Amino acid sequence: MPLRTFPRRSFLAISATLPWAFSARALASIPVGLELYSVRSELKQNLEATVRAVAQMGYQGVEFYAPYFEWSENQTKQMRKLLDDLGIRCFSTHNDSSFLSPEKIGRARDMNLILGSKYVVMASAKPKPGPDGWKAVADSLNVAADQLEASGLKAGYHNHQREFTPDGSQRPIEILAKNTKPSIMLQLDVGTCLEAGSDPVAWIRANPGRIRSLHCKDWSPDPAKGYTVLFGEGSADWKNIFAAAESAGGVEYYLVEQEGSRFSELETAERCLKSFRLKHAD
Repeated sequence: MPLRTFPRRSFLAISATLPWAFSARALASIPVGLELYSVRSELKQNLEATVRAVAQMGYQGVEFYAPYFEWSENQTKQMRKLLDDLGIRCFSTHNDSSFLSPEKIGRARDMNLILGSKYVVMASAKPKPGPDGWKAVADSLNVAADQLEASGLKAGYHNHQREFTPDGSQRPIEILAKNTKPSIMLQLDVGTCLEAGSDPVAWIRANPGRIRSLHCKDWSPDPAKGYTVLFGEGSADWKNIFAAAESAGGVEYYLVEQEGSRFSELETAERCLKSFRLKHAD
């Protein structure tokens, strides 16, 4: 499959219009990347070759996950050069909550600036029990966002099942949305939202302009399948999810994510991208 590029200037032009709604004609302008956790075994064997393979599939960007934080400054610069040479971008990074702490946020900021990332996403949190614990997470996100925004970066939060599972009268994700700055992206993991019994379309429409990226991971209620289904094989209503994300959510980029399948990691990533394009074009 030929390499497809997404020039930096074009990406910035698109981003400048967000989080406003998209018309149907603008759908093709929204890039799709790969959450590199999807090819984690391949990355451990050969980081550069795996990133090259992802670009050759046609992905327009990537999201690096936690191990990137251990790179040296020189390694980070080399990765940025590789991305530039391949014509793809690092849209965001997926971070342990400690990376956004006062002790580590400076390093996270510097590495994301080198990579050309826009969002520093907290991948999960370990709050104290009850609503106050989640409010404390929101407070920490607000503090981190203030520090990142001074350098032109944005903070984000990524949900799992826990955030969509009611804790008393509220879901934790609602506490986070209510108590965080509007500039903080609420990165929606579609699969875990579904597994928790929530409606991703309703959630997107309830939070206009804040769902600026989605982890496009499908899920099946069949216990034998779960997250091992390929994109489009599970229970997600992708047509309406895309419509909500692009008319209300303020989506800036999509990220395919896969936790495993009946195929190899790289073949899975390629198959999911083909299916994503077909679903997105419907």
